[in-house]
Parts: sequence; structure tokens; C-alpha cells
Amino acid sequence: MDSIISLDHSRIDAAIVDLDGTMVDTVGDFEQALARTLADLELPPVDRAFITRTVGRGSAHLLTETLAHAGGGSGLLDQAWAHYQRHYAAVNGRHADVYPGVREGLAAMRARGWRLACVTNKPRAFAVALVEAKGLLAPFAHVFGGDSFERHKPDPLPLIKTCEALAASPAHTLMVGDSRNDCEAARAAGCPVVLVSYGYNHGEPVADACPDRVIERLDALFCDAVGQ
Repeated sequence: MDSIISLDHSRIDAAIVDLDGTMVDTVGDFEQALARTLADLELPPVDRAFITRTVGRGSAHLLTETLAHAGGGSGLLDQAWAHYQRHYAAVNGRHADVYPGVREGLAAMRARGWRLACVTNKPRAFAVALVEAKGLLAPFAHVFGGDSFERHKPDPLPLIKTCEALAASPAHTLMVGDSRNDCEAARAAGCPVVLVSYGYNHGEPVADACPDRVIERLDALFCDAVGQ
């Protein structure tokens, strides 16, 4: 059962939806790209649990933390970045799956007339390619990445700029994500926020971020529980 706090959907006319950990489980893609990058640098691979705890703050942060965890020095970052960009482009979406309820949840938002944008800390080129490959692009008026603005989540700037692009006020724009980064960005931007329970929240319970609501599936947004 999902955790429910009063959220007045009648006051919402737009939504900003995160990508990794919210719509698509992409740990498999990260695992492959990082393993190939580390092999190029003659470093050992990192395990899946580490990746799950570390993703969500942008590719540069993920790669920096991965190098440190694998025993590589910071001087390898530029070299690692070049390898990682090439490998991630090759595997993007191949080892990733759309979470149950995502397609239905997006359709329900659009059926209510909400304008939608995807905002992720993943580089925009990778984000657009992934969303398109998984057949999720059509509902979105915009897809913005971690390199679309001067700062990325948890800074509120991406949400504020996205609200402007959607011609919606933050108070009437719902942020849907999977981590405290999404929640902190939403609070600072003045957006209501819902978090899914299954994503990547750095190993912490998502409820600890204190969103307006926690849901178990995206299509549970408009009901107390799936099937009701």
C-alpha cells in the first residue's frame, strides 16, 4: 500500500517526471558502461549495489565516485569520461526496462490535460535516446538533461526553467521522482512532489525525504492503491 498525504490533483496542470529510477530501471546500462570503462583503465568492476546507491546525481558524479571506489586516481577522470561516453552510447537502453505502471501513469496524466516534461540529471542526448527507444517520448513536450541548464537537481533551477517552458506555475506543477534530489529540488522550486518507492535513493528510505506522497507505481497516482 502506498503512503498517502493529501494531494489535490485538481490544482495540478503540469508534471515534471524524472527518468532513471522513476520511469526506467537503467542500472543494467550503467553496470555495462562502467564495467567496460574500468576494464579499459585496467581497474576492477564495481558491483550493482554500489551503482544503485550512487546514480542520480549526474554522470560526472557517478564516474568520480566509481573511480575512487575502484582504486583509480582523480587524474584518470578525463580519460575515464571519454571511455564512458563511448560505452554508454553503445549500451543506452539495451539493459534497461520500463517500470510497471509507467506507461499507464503517463497516459492518465495526459488524459487529465497535464503538460509533461522529463527532467533528468542524465546528459540530454542520452536521455532523449533512451526515452525514444523505450517508446516514452510522445507524452512529453520537453526532455531536459543534466547539461540543459547551468545547474542540475537538487538545485531548483531545472524545475523552475522547466515550469517556464511548460507555461505553468511551480505551485501547479507536480514533480514525480524517486529520490531526495527530486524532493529537495521540488521544495526549493515551490512544486508539490510525489516519489516512487522503488527507485534509486542512495540506499535510504524514500519516505525520509518527506514528499507529499509515496507511491508504489506511477499509475497509482490517481488512486489509493492499484486496482481501486
